[in-house]
Amino acid sequence: MTFLFAFIVGGLICVIGQLLMDVGKLTPAHTMSALVVSGAILDGLGLYEPLIDFAGAGATVPITSFGNSLVHGAMAEAERSGIIGVLTGIFEVTSAGISAAIIFGFLASLVFKSKG
Repeated sequence: MTFLFAFIVGGLICVIGQLLMDVGKLTPAHTMSALVVSGAILDGLGLYEPLIDFAGAGATVPITSFGNSLVHGAMAEAERSGIIGVLTGIFEVTSAGISAAIIFGFLASLVFKSKG
């Protein structure tokens, strides 16, 4: 059942993104930003964690989870370190994923030729 819920929730997030581009005529960058912000807002309201508990990877894999991670890290660190924790918490939680994207992107650029 967990796989079904993950598929449905992840699919709905993707459908929302596709509708924003097709019906709303938003660019992919605007759509991605809207999904990140919506994930951040849902986490700020305390609604994203129950969604993760319900759907697992269906809620943690899409881009909305990045917004969730930013707010979640900022709020957790703010409780420990005050207002400075808001800034450090954002980087602490997301640094591994961002660092991996940069490193693997660089390695891919060494292996493959650009067509542009």
